[in-house]
Amino acid sequence: MNWSSLIISLAAVGSLYSLLLGVVRYFSLNNPTPKNLSDIYDTETYEKWKKYSKKHSKLEIISSIVSGVITILLLTSHAYAEFARLFPLTIEWQIFGVILLSVMVDTVVGTVKSYVSTMKIEEKYGFNRSSMKTFVADRIRALIISLIISWLIAYGLDGAYYFGIWMIPAATASMFLFSIVISSLYPIFSRIGNKFTSLPDGELRESLTKLLHKYGFKIKDIRVMDASRRTTKLNAYFAGVGKTKTIVLYDTLVDTLTVEEITAVFAHELGHGLHRDIQKRQVLGIFQFLLISIAAYILLSVGDFYWSFGFGYLNSGFTYILLGIVLSVLQPLFGLFVNATSRRAEFRADRQAVVEGYGEVLISALKKMAKSNFSHLSPSWINVVLEYSHPPMNARIKSIEREIKRREKTKAKK
Repeated sequence: MNWSSLIISLAAVGSLYSLLLGVVRYFSLNNPTPKNLSDIYDTETYEKWKKYSKKHSKLEIISSIVSGVITILLLTSHAYAEFARLFPLTIEWQIFGVILLSVMVDTVVGTVKSYVSTMKIEEKYGFNRSSMKTFVADRIRALIISLIISWLIAYGLDGAYYFGIWMIPAATASMFLFSIVISSLYPIFSRIGNKFTSLPDGELRESLTKLLHKYGFKIKDIRVMDASRRTTKLNAYFAGVGKTKTIVLYDTLVDTLTVEEITAVFAHELGHGLHRDIQKRQVLGIFQFLLISIAAYILLSVGDFYWSFGFGYLNSGFTYILLGIVLSVLQPLFGLFVNATSRRAEFRADRQAVVEGYGEVLISALKKMAKSNFSHLSPSWINVVLEYSHPPMNARIKSIEREIKRREKTKAKK
């Protein structure tokens, strides 16, 4: 079999898939706004959103084309093997050489894309708060972290090779445990480049504490993150394992939403906690890790993959590259099921906010967040099915309104 043609074909398919999604997304910007969302953007803001979204969509399309072309050029020119030969002929250095080239290329492409997105488009439409100093620091930090993690994974693949077929369960278990550790340490990582202050005592802290204590959750702290240094967009999240939680609020969220609206958002997050959605996602992750492990085992077992691209030996750094190419084709198939499951979980979490009496307030909060984040109000069903982990806004609001009416009817019967 011509292995090089197979890998190059897969790289082309993965890039084409990303490109087609971008094209569909671009044309969906002309879709009419659903009636239940017509009050989010006025005419002037809607035109502004359309121009903003089209610029981002064009950037994504161009980025997909550039990334695809660069990937194919690197493969056909045997660039990874040639670059690795610049380093000492030890396993560690040969792996490092391949990973270094990959990370440098990704960093250059990603930095150009991020610069245009953040410092040009986001800046033009009033969302960017990042200074050039912050932008550069973030990119350098991302480069270092990516280089370290990629090299560790590639070196781990080299060690896994000696387990034979047993590397599949071993790698699956290792990736699962690693994901748990990273999830647990995320609050620590998030402090790099961000400042957190404890939310002062007052109505908001009392409201959030009361909501979570009602179901036996313990609050380690409620912190406000200085997101406004980088963006005007709104967000919030839970951190922590088990029933002990740290609540993190973007300062932009605190400044934009009312106390009731923020509480409604966390009533939704409470729904995820009560239904153990994070744990369910982790279980799905096991199957995803199993898929990755099987693909890695096959790639490590077929030496022709390496000879076809200029290597005279097995290089697990290049395995890491090949794995990314193979998964660019396989992951979307697995993602269909994962995203569908996630969207169902979001509907269910919204219903919990209704149970807590925050249905109408949640709708208000969602609309404000959609406006502040310049959300796409009428995406194509193709994009929704293939890549959305959350339901479209109009579907969420319809679901919340149905649940409110259902509960009102039930009360009336009693």
